[in-house]
Amino acid sequence: MDQIWWIILETVLKALIIITLLLLSAAVSVYLERKISAFIQFRIGPNRVGPFGLLQPIVDVVKLILKEDIVPAGANKFVHGLAPVISLGITVSVWAIIPLGDPIKFGQNVIQMGIAPQADIGILFLLAMTSVGVYGIALAGWSSNNKYSLMGGLRSSAQMISYELSMGLAILSIILMSGSFSLTEIVHNQFADWGGFRWNIFVQPVAFIIFLTTAFAETNRAPFDLPEAEQELVSGYNTEYSGMRFGMFFLAEYANMATSAAIIALLFLGGWTLPFDPAIIGLESGTWMLGIFQFVVLVVKIYLLIMFFIWVRWTVPRFRYDQLMNLGWKVMLPLSLLNLVVTAVVVLLQN
Repeated sequence: MDQIWWIILETVLKALIIITLLLLSAAVSVYLERKISAFIQFRIGPNRVGPFGLLQPIVDVVKLILKEDIVPAGANKFVHGLAPVISLGITVSVWAIIPLGDPIKFGQNVIQMGIAPQADIGILFLLAMTSVGVYGIALAGWSSNNKYSLMGGLRSSAQMISYELSMGLAILSIILMSGSFSLTEIVHNQFADWGGFRWNIFVQPVAFIIFLTTAFAETNRAPFDLPEAEQELVSGYNTEYSGMRFGMFFLAEYANMATSAAIIALLFLGGWTLPFDPAIIGLESGTWMLGIFQFVVLVVKIYLLIMFFIWVRWTVPRFRYDQLMNLGWKVMLPLSLLNLVVTAVVVLLQN
């Protein structure tokens, strides 16, 4: 019985830590977005609240909390309030299967770096959650009783369905090579005999490009931000949202970006590994020092990818909707199918 309570306590503590880090990550990402976009556009960016404007995200949160929460008279109030909860909840749930490093030995116990990082169905859980995530945006568009919101919800549904196929096929190529649905095993498979150059970005460059492109579409980031498209749809699915309900959608977008960056780092960039054995710098397996080192390495990779997401948003123009669909069905899907077939043939010949 004591063992069960220990597992429950450990899981709850890990969940609280991960949620806190995810919220902090969203705040940091917002600050980076403003500063990087300002740099690209020859502006200064936030520089009033705190040194270098570092406290600007905190002020934004306070502003959203204090703003009035307005619900349109013709809206479905229950679904209108439920939609942002679904979007944010799905994004946070995905982190249950994301590993943050190798296990750490704590006396007779072994502490996993994550809530369920050893899950054998980690990839399946990931695909299931990303598929359900579209419901939040679709319900937000429908429940608002606004034509612009409905159009944004429909666009998002079509966009996610179109690009999830290519994303799934890109992941299948990685699964064929690693022989496992576990993200931890996929990371370990990338640190085989070749060191860092075993990373899947070198072994599966086509799958990497496909997954990276679909990640932009899945997170509704430019140049695939058609569900919002301010010039066409005012603000798309969140047009009728204000206060913290809008803040939850805003938070879900940036948390989604961090989640996508973490998945890309784990699948293609070796996760928490570097192109050398940590024992070279005196870090022994199972120690706290190695755990902290691996966590920092993974976080650095995630933030480099987040900065790439931001850079693309402020440099690449938005696609037209017909171009978006053509790219998804006529380019990405055939290319991902071809890559999967070639990967399957190579794996078969090697075995």
